[in-house]
Amino acid sequence: MSLSIVALCLFIVIAVYFYNNPLKHGPWFLSRRFINWFPLGMTYAFLYMGRYNLAVAKNSFGDLMTNQQFGVIFAAGTWVYALSFLVNGPLVDKIGGKMGIIIAGVGSSLMNVAMGVITWLVVTKRMELNLVWALSITYGLNMYFQSYGAVSIIKVKANWFHVRERGVFGAIFGTLISFGVYFAFDWGQAIIDLTKAGSDAAHSGLSALLHNLFVPAGTTTDATWAAFFVPAAILLVWVVLDAWLIKETPEGAGFPYLDTHDASSGHMHEEYTTMDLLKKVFGNPIMLLVAGVELTSGVLRNGIMQWYKIFAHDVPQVGAEVILENWGLLLCIFGIVGGFAGGLISDKYFQSRRGPPAALFSAFMLMMAAVMAMTIFSMPMLVGVASLLIVAAVTGVHSLMSGTAAADFGGRKATATCSGIVDGCVYLGSGVQSIAVGYLSGLSWRWWPIFLMPFALIGGIIAWRIWNELPAATRKYIDEHEKKPAAG
Repeated sequence: MSLSIVALCLFIVIAVYFYNNPLKHGPWFLSRRFINWFPLGMTYAFLYMGRYNLAVAKNSFGDLMTNQQFGVIFAAGTWVYALSFLVNGPLVDKIGGKMGIIIAGVGSSLMNVAMGVITWLVVTKRMELNLVWALSITYGLNMYFQSYGAVSIIKVKANWFHVRERGVFGAIFGTLISFGVYFAFDWGQAIIDLTKAGSDAAHSGLSALLHNLFVPAGTTTDATWAAFFVPAAILLVWVVLDAWLIKETPEGAGFPYLDTHDASSGHMHEEYTTMDLLKKVFGNPIMLLVAGVELTSGVLRNGIMQWYKIFAHDVPQVGAEVILENWGLLLCIFGIVGGFAGGLISDKYFQSRRGPPAALFSAFMLMMAAVMAMTIFSMPMLVGVASLLIVAAVTGVHSLMSGTAAADFGGRKATATCSGIVDGCVYLGSGVQSIAVGYLSGLSWRWWPIFLMPFALIGGIIAWRIWNELPAATRKYIDEHEKKPAAG
């Protein structure tokens, strides 16, 4: 049933993509662009499965991994991810998004195999390892390769989508993230359940193949390591499709040059050094404000997605079991709604300004975190719904800031660098909350939403500061092509 719902969501997203055509592209351009972004986007979605599978497997480790230890491992990975963009962003701007996504897929696949092997060795007691150190290193390396993913998809997007189309692509970007979260949490949990030792459930088809592969007859240990091996295999399949189908630019696919009217408009002939690219971020006050919004959104985003299932495991959510049982699917649906709401509001009502919806969504997240804090131990269903609404809003903010605003203000030439460093700030924030919530949950889970609230407030204030901002080339395009002349 859940797979049917996700398939329906995907169909709707594709339909919206083909329907939204403000620049009146021809049908073959739209189709070829779809052939480009779909495998690229699905690779990115399955990178998420290979990123959050650690959170899914956490409860299966039992006493081998406490909340605090998990927080340390996850924080190590997120901080590696964040700092990697100082190198990987400029690199992808030079080598292109196609090569970047291939590096991401192959590298993450190998690191997931490594984490699976470590899990197998420790769980089966074949080797005594310090699990925190071993997984911190391998998960950190996994996140290094993962960091190529977002910048690569946005780099290719910047070449194929005009600024006035990017709000909707930001929604598509948020949808791809939501699919990835669904794959990670629901497919990942299904793999965990499927590979439990002594399961009496009848299996058929692919389920039987996976069960027999990881849990042969006579096995008495749960095959938790399958949560790492399966995403590794899936990623390699998509890497092959990426190498075959992706074209870096419309010109590479045989179309005329497309001026996207972002910050690189009129500057495409210029060559930038790594320092020039970094100055595009650190020397631009608007980019720093966008990065500030994303740092706060990282606290909210992983502050919910990473911890809700662990919270529900520690504090049984009586009456809200449906949320826990369908966590991945609900994250997917709410993430898609939030992503499209942000993108459509930006493009349709604010002339592709990204600040207004980000500010509105931040205020909404503050209210929902307050609701969680007031009802954390008394109203499980309300806590679950408020958590999901925060996920919807923060997906909208993230897709607008990292997926869209960074490319708008950075321009095609510096898209990977700008979006990468902005996205890196998401994971700096995520690392902060991972350590903090891991510690605070040991005191009382009530501190969890209270900790999130000031970050929602700060994010809203920063987003308000960029309420009226647009790249100069975008503003000129709107003035010349969309504003109606005054009467008389």
